[in-house]
Amino acid sequence: VPVGRDQVQHLEMARDIGQRFNHFFGEHFVLPEAVVDDNVAVLPGQDGRKMSKSYNNTIPLWLPEKKLRKAIMKIVTNSLEPGEPKQTEGSALFAIYSAFANAEQRAEMKQAFADGIAWGSAKQQCFELINSELVTARAAYEELISDPSRIEARLQEGAQRAREITVPFMQELRQAVGIRHLA
Repeated sequence: VPVGRDQVQHLEMARDIGQRFNHFFGEHFVLPEAVVDDNVAVLPGQDGRKMSKSYNNTIPLWLPEKKLRKAIMKIVTNSLEPGEPKQTEGSALFAIYSAFANAEQRAEMKQAFADGIAWGSAKQQCFELINSELVTARAAYEELISDPSRIEARLQEGAQRAREITVPFMQELRQAVGIRHLA
């Protein structure tokens, strides 16, 4: 399961519960394994702290293009001038960029930091990368939310697919535990 470093403990609790159930009632649950991508282990917000709605430092991905750019331009940086080498370690801007970039793009941005890229240019490149990744998804999202009945239909389809899996599985678990219908 892909998670951030700060979510691993939740997966560990799920593993413990699943393992205990499997021990007593037979192998029913597949135990999850945490997969933490070092490039997005904990994503910083605009102010460099952990991105969180409670800190009000998020960058909402479904913002219109102009507002997304404005949010990215608010990412806090230090006062190093253009031409001065910049550190990628501890840089919220580099971390956010890295979450969307491939290995080659990360290496290029790391070199640009070492070469002293101007913060405005780095933020613009970050915006362009994120925006290009989101343009198709944003259009699909906007199309979906434009008609609430389509949202409801999509939710109902998902609920039906989930029921097709969960109802038989719950019957299997009830049987394993010894909870049976009285009829």
